Amino acid sequence: MLLYQLVLVLAFDYDIQIMDIGAMIDKLSGDLGDKAYEVSDSLARIGTQEVLEAMIVLLKNANPESRYMAARTLGLMEDNEGGLAAVFEAIKDKENQNQVGELLSVLEGFDVSEYYVALFKLYLFGNFKVSMIAKDLLDHKDFDITHRVIKKATKHWNHYSNNVKHDELYELKKIEVEEIFDDLSDFLDDKQVM
Repeated sequence: MLLYQLVLVLAFDYDIQIMDIGAMIDKLSGDLGDKAYEVSDSLARIGTQEVLEAMIVLLKNANPESRYMAARTLGLMEDNEGGLAAVFEAIKDKENQNQVGELLSVLEGFDVSEYYVALFKLYLFGNFKVSMIAKDLLDHKDFDITHRVIKKATKHWNHYSNNVKHDELYELKKIEVEEIFDDLSDFLDDKQVM
């Protein structure tokens, strides 16, 4: 009998938690209150599949602040792998063009090892803020580098190179990109020797 009561109490607490999660998600939808960051932190700590799915839906909310809070929450979650593709979709979405830098910054909390080329493209073609955040991610995250990745990145560099003004900024970026490609090639050469 005692075990049965314990199960009922736990089930009751679980239902309350489910209701609380729904209420917390609602607080990130639409006009955000002054506790939005605390709610985001709490949802990230909860980190259930329900939270993950709700944040993916929230990435398409009409309110740009809600979209950012959804991305932020996903970035803080421990098991956030299922939300990475949705965050990248939000970054590419024209509706978010004014907040790409903010959305990109949450990628620090994700395993972006398969997204080298996408980040490299943002580094090349993004505005100053986006370019710097993408460069920081490229410099400090681990990536799965292959010859194909280098080939795709080179293709984007050639496209960029053929479509921008060749001024001092271009020359600086060219030096950076050449260093990046040299480092990647050296990495692959060292990897093959092992």
